[in-house]
Amino acid sequence: MAIHRTTLTAKPREGAGKGSARRLRAQGMVPAVVYGRHLEAPRHIAVDPLAIKQAIATPAHFNTLITLKLDGGPDRQVLLKDVQMDPVSRQVLHADFLDVHEDEKVKVNVPLILVGKPVGVLEGGILSQSRRQLEVWALPSSIPEKIEVDVSHLKMAQALHINDVKLPTGIDVKSTLNFTVAVVSVPEKEEVVAPPPTPEEGAVAAPGEPGAEAKPGAAPGAAPGAAPATAEAKAPGAAAAPAAKKEEGKRGDREDRKK
Repeated sequence: MAIHRTTLTAKPREGAGKGSARRLRAQGMVPAVVYGRHLEAPRHIAVDPLAIKQAIATPAHFNTLITLKLDGGPDRQVLLKDVQMDPVSRQVLHADFLDVHEDEKVKVNVPLILVGKPVGVLEGGILSQSRRQLEVWALPSSIPEKIEVDVSHLKMAQALHINDVKLPTGIDVKSTLNFTVAVVSVPEKEEVVAPPPTPEEGAVAAPGEPGAEAKPGAAPGAAPGAAPATAEAKAPGAAAAPAAKKEEGKRGDREDRKK
C-alpha cells in the first residue's frame, strides 16, 4: 500500500477577520488554521494557495499526509480537511488542517471501488452502488488510496453489506448499521398492450357482424358469393305445361266454328 506524503511551507499570522484575510490575499497568501486534540488552541497560519493544490495533487487527494513546515515552530503532520473556494474564480480562500499523530487513528473518507462483473448482471440484472466512499479509521501512514470490493459473486436480487466487505489490515468502520454497499436488482418488465384487431383489407364479414353488407337481390341468409334469386329460376318443364294447355284450347275453338 503506497503512502502519499508531501510538504507544505507556512508562516504564522496575526489578526483575524475579513480585513486581515484581504491583506493576506493581496500578498498572494490565504488564511488557514491548524487544529487537533493535541493542540491547546488552533494555530492561525498563512499559506500559498497554489502550494495547497500542489500538496494534494496525488492519488490520495485529501488523504495525503502533509508535513507542515512552520516558520519559527516544529514541523507537524497534518491532513487537509476542508478548503473554501471562490464559486466563480475557483481560487482558494481558506484552508483547514487537522493535526495528526503517527500512532493515533484518524477518521477519513476513502473511495470504494467495485471490482468484477456480478453473476446477476450476466443474467440480466442491474448493478447499483449505494456507497461511493467509506468512512474509516486508520493510522495516518496507513490510509489506503482506495478500497476495492469484489462483487462478481453477487446473484440476481442479492446485496452486499458492509459486514461482508473485507477491509485492509488496520482499517476499521465504526458503524452499528450493516448498511448496503451494492445490490444487483431485477429489471422491471415493461407491460406491452396489444392494439385492438382491425379487419384485414378486402376481408368479407360474416352475416350479422358489423361491416357485413347485403348484396342486391341476395336472399336473406344466403352464403357470400351466391347468385341472386330471380323469378326465372324455376324447375325444368314448369313453363312448358301452361303453354300446351293454351294451344289445345285454340284448336278446340277452331273446330267448333267449322261445325
